[in-house]
Amino acid sequence: MTTHDDARTDPDLLLKAVQKEEAATHTGKLRIFLGMAAGVGKTYAMLNAAQKERAASVDAVIGYIETHGRAETEALTVGFERVPRAAVAYHGVTLAEFDLDATLARRPALILVDELAHTNAPGLRHPKRYQDVLELLDAGIDVFTTLNVQHLESRADIVETITSVPMRERVPDSLLERAGEIELVDISPEELLERLAEGKVYTEERAEHARQHFFRKGNLIALREMALRITAERVGQQVADYMQRYQIPGPWKSGVQLMVAVSASPASEPLVRWTRRFAFALDAPWLAVYVDVGRALSPAAEQRLASHLALARELGAEVIATADSDVPGALLRIARQRNVTQIVVGKPTEPLWYALVRKSPLYRLLHESGDIDVHVVQSSTTKPRPLHADRLAGFLTPHVNEYLLTLACICGITLANLPFLQIIGYRSVGFIYLLAVLLLASVVGRGPVWLATILSALLWDFVFIPPRFTFSIHGGQDVLMFSLYFVAALVIGNLTARIRSQDRMVRKREEHAVALYAFVKEIAHCEGVDHTVAVAIRSIGRAFMAHVAIILAQTHERLADGPHPASTLALSEKEYSIASWAFISGKEAGRFTQTIPSAEATYFPLRASQRIVGILGLQFSEDHRLTLDQEVLLETMAGQLALVIERETRTDSLA
Repeated sequence: MTTHDDARTDPDLLLKAVQKEEAATHTGKLRIFLGMAAGVGKTYAMLNAAQKERAASVDAVIGYIETHGRAETEALTVGFERVPRAAVAYHGVTLAEFDLDATLARRPALILVDELAHTNAPGLRHPKRYQDVLELLDAGIDVFTTLNVQHLESRADIVETITSVPMRERVPDSLLERAGEIELVDISPEELLERLAEGKVYTEERAEHARQHFFRKGNLIALREMALRITAERVGQQVADYMQRYQIPGPWKSGVQLMVAVSASPASEPLVRWTRRFAFALDAPWLAVYVDVGRALSPAAEQRLASHLALARELGAEVIATADSDVPGALLRIARQRNVTQIVVGKPTEPLWYALVRKSPLYRLLHESGDIDVHVVQSSTTKPRPLHADRLAGFLTPHVNEYLLTLACICGITLANLPFLQIIGYRSVGFIYLLAVLLLASVVGRGPVWLATILSALLWDFVFIPPRFTFSIHGGQDVLMFSLYFVAALVIGNLTARIRSQDRMVRKREEHAVALYAFVKEIAHCEGVDHTVAVAIRSIGRAFMAHVAIILAQTHERLADGPHPASTLALSEKEYSIASWAFISGKEAGRFTQTIPSAEATYFPLRASQRIVGILGLQFSEDHRLTLDQEVLLETMAGQLALVIERETRTDSLA
């Protein structure tokens, strides 16, 4: 049994935190002034902050500012050098736009670029202003910019539902992750409405229309709540990154984050739904965590587990899978790494005697949770049983051939030792049985090991220990020797089986790491999008024994008319429509998912840092869904592929 150190740091999370910090040192810093709506004073706050930077001898330059004629805002622009705007002719009108090339040529330390969500005039290098900002950051230039909450991609549809005003200008949420600092510019809805009435937001004609539609008090309250929550979420992520970077044990209860333990048990589905309702009530992020203890699952259990994790993902959870023989320790390790404040687990269904004989994992979780709150939830669909069927099924999971091998081995040893009993003595037979149990434990599961232990002890007593052919033992030394044999065989056999199980987990992780390394190495040496996609199709098809189709995004709103020519999976009109739905919704669809499971293939969005760059479709040669490990591997491969496609697409557009 391996010992577990709760304070140990997940190397992947630590590497991610270090990479994020190092990346920030090689690019410009982004500071976003966020507000609930126009008129709250974002541009004023940005200029005021820039004046402080300028006073500290920072080379700060105005790239694009909209003062909307406000005298107090215009006054703050005095003293700044301005990058001349680019004149762009559009439908007979000359538009003054932000000049990216002139800024790159001037190369200031800090540039002020107002209205991040603005759509550029046709003819400029990038269709969106936020793409100009990204290029400035990549060039090492710091950027101050402004943004209204309704323009965030994840909030735009919600705002449209609340206000009935369509949100055409949107920016990806990944920009918030790129920002080193988000400053909330906040005033009360009453004060904003007063500013609107005074003409400090729009002209008189526009102000009246805005008051009747977007600027209703209820709308502004909802928008203000969104802005506050986004800022709080961002600060919470910064806290988690800081704790991970400096290996500070959690949790810090500066915010609420939930985690639910998921297994193959039928009780996990209502538990996931309960956690989703609880997270919704608290408006808190939540994780769904599965701990693989190395025990083989039956096909039915694998299907249930995959369904539970898919449900959690569909309901908005971040799904995490980890391998560890110590379930409570693994849950607490992840909880402390991710600054989880509350853990949700199911109420045990075993009787009291079972929990006492076998130390309850729930007891350990409660005892060792420290500052983390634990919710023990009773599933309304789960009835108590003397011994949980899933545990028994997991214990009996090894194939029947393993039990037959165990029976044959123990019976064979018994028959082989009978002729030599007088020569070697009955005590030596016990050591032979113990060696057999140890060897069996290296090739069979825990169930067969228990069978070998019990059967060998009974046969040793009945056939070899005097008086023979009875189950009674007369000598005190023989009683002690028999008792010690039974305990030693059981402990050694279980330890060997557990080591074998852990070795299997390590080998599985190593295989996936090698497959991922080979995939990343292959696509890293590709030149151009077409070459990258062709290599990816071949590699993914080989890794998962599947027919593969990749459909690239033609624009932000639609896919190309068909799969890439290198695809090995042909798509019918119906299958293409399913892929299009997956692209628009950003969710998995097709076979083995909750959306159109009757499809022939499964479709996965290729999500890059800024947008979805295409769809990956897989039709598996065998009629069963991927295991959890395979899903994690595929998700990682898809993420790497999406980032490479995004990079190559950007390079091609600049060429």
